Amino acid sequence: MKILVIGSGGREHTLVWKLKQCATVSRLYCAPGNPGIAALGECVPIQVDQIKALRDFALEKQVDLTVVGPEVPLTLGIVDEFRQVGLQIIGPDAKAAQLEGSKSYAKDFMVKYGIPTGRYEKAHTMEEALYLLQDFSLPVVIKADGLAAGKGVLICQTPDEARQAVVDILVNQVFGEAGSHLVIEEFLEGIETSVLCFVDGETILPMASSQDHKRIGDGDTGPNTGGMGTYSPNRVYTNAMARQVKEKILIPTLRGIQQEKMDFRGILFVGLMITHEGPKVLEYNVRFGDPETQVVMPRLKTDLCKVFSQMLNRNLSRLQLEWKPEVAVCAVLASGGYPGDYATGIPISGLEEVAEDILVFHAGTGMKEEQLVTAGGRVLNVTALAPTVDEAREKVYNAVERITFEGKTYRRDIGLT
Repeated sequence: MKILVIGSGGREHTLVWKLKQCATVSRLYCAPGNPGIAALGECVPIQVDQIKALRDFALEKQVDLTVVGPEVPLTLGIVDEFRQVGLQIIGPDAKAAQLEGSKSYAKDFMVKYGIPTGRYEKAHTMEEALYLLQDFSLPVVIKADGLAAGKGVLICQTPDEARQAVVDILVNQVFGEAGSHLVIEEFLEGIETSVLCFVDGETILPMASSQDHKRIGDGDTGPNTGGMGTYSPNRVYTNAMARQVKEKILIPTLRGIQQEKMDFRGILFVGLMITHEGPKVLEYNVRFGDPETQVVMPRLKTDLCKVFSQMLNRNLSRLQLEWKPEVAVCAVLASGGYPGDYATGIPISGLEEVAEDILVFHAGTGMKEEQLVTAGGRVLNVTALAPTVDEAREKVYNAVERITFEGKTYRRDIGLT
């Protein structure tokens, strides 16, 4: 079987690594890929938003299955485009992709189908937003409505911060078209949990839980990022909590997908806040999380190709996922200055000194004159499995110390909160 993975980050490196283990896979392509992925498959110089070029490549190479990593091609309708020409692809159609592509659409969906979430309001102008803000307590969450690479969520502690957030999004357009309008949400207190689910339109099959650490600094300080590290399973996500989430959130979400006549054969990411009132949905994503995938996939014992096959045939109900008992921890190594401005092209060294049982997934790397260099904000994802969180953390941070590049930034508290 020939498989094409779309994307170039740590999530895609993890997926390629996992798919490489499938007995049925004969050829792996990744568009555009990265140097880490190049060691496992063939990287193809097509960008993730070049939908027709990706479609034509899949047809030319007679690709049997395409797996979409990032959200952008999904919102651009790549699934619809591929299925129209008979290509098998993992992901939701363009209609379902709005659950991630528009935060206001997602919040309206949650309310319509009785899914617990925080109170919210939508605003299209600065005047409207400032008026609506008066009804919210501080801190308050202000989000650009569209896709902003995980950075369009601002948690404001003061009235001045809230006003500046509104100005930045709607007037200064710091998130571009994603900020054509915004969503104001009540701030939910609790512990975040990420639950990735396989969905075939008839069954929703949750994976092992994880917890992302989104802020740049230790102790959840500083601005939001695309994610600075994860661990799995999340210690607060008990069996009792999982049953509650399934009943109150996952099943109603599936019902909504069916009622809205979405063709959702792909991955649903449910970002939860476990509050004193119970679990509430912070957001939906419609693809594998990053860096959640980097701890969930290494723990999955079930053949991923088999899961995808059952998903496409709407047979997930016949499948029971198996998981390794070990805990997985992942620390993200980022460029200095991230999530703001940062330099690229900085040489990376020390990977050869990392222990063999450590998984290092490339996120933002490139090659310059045969030297591995930084090429993004989040550079490398260092993952380890062990019987306990503490043991996994020790393995991860021992490896982190061996990898060096100028400006290297990382959180030291992954798995502690």
